[in-house]
Amino acid sequence: MTSELNRREAITSLAALGAVGVGLTAGRSNAAPLLSADALGYDAVKGEYMLPDLPYGYDALEPAIDAETMTIHHDKHHAGYVAGLNKALAMLHAIRWEKGDPGTIQHWERQLSFHAGGHVNHTLFWTGMAPANHGGGGEPTGKLADAIKRDFGSFDKFSWQFQAAAKSVEGSGWGWLVYEPMSARLMITQMQNQQQMMFAGAVPLLGVDVWEHAYYLRYQNRRADYLAAFMGIVNWPEIERRFAAASV
Repeated sequence: MTSELNRREAITSLAALGAVGVGLTAGRSNAAPLLSADALGYDAVKGEYMLPDLPYGYDALEPAIDAETMTIHHDKHHAGYVAGLNKALAMLHAIRWEKGDPGTIQHWERQLSFHAGGHVNHTLFWTGMAPANHGGGGEPTGKLADAIKRDFGSFDKFSWQFQAAAKSVEGSGWGWLVYEPMSARLMITQMQNQQQMMFAGAVPLLGVDVWEHAYYLRYQNRRADYLAAFMGIVNWPEIERRFAAASV
């Protein structure tokens, strides 16, 4: 019973983050989850999140993303967000039970938002890519392809806008293709850091990390080249699955 309560508490904390949290359930009771507790590495026994393994080898996305970048990005940066998320959850739990300083709640809520965002974003990022010879690249099909044509004019126009938006993120952040459920349309958004500028209700479908650690070893300041290479390893079948879950 305790582990189930801890699980609900942790998932609820993530879901409360709005645009980041909708990646868990797409905000609909009848929707398939975009990310399950297992996909996010939740350990119900420990009541903590663990760093999920990559769904492929560190060198599997070569030449688009090199093995050294993938190793550092996953094992160091993503792991840091998982550790920060667990610490924020633990400190907020202590404050609720009068074992922590209530004057620090603003700090730990900000830490929760940042690190939970980093964990969810990266989990979506890894699974949103696939090796070029094993499902990565090409173009979407079916209802997602139809929606992209409807909302952007063509796949080429979508690809141009997506790369342009991600390229022009100021500093560190992300470019996202999202589903907006009120209008039932696709939109392209920017995100600063791990959580800022994503609007409430947006369901994240495809994200590209444009923090420098995601590409600098191979591309240096050539963010546009990295983004062009990224389009060749997008796991469109997975993005189509997310779209189907979001648009139920």
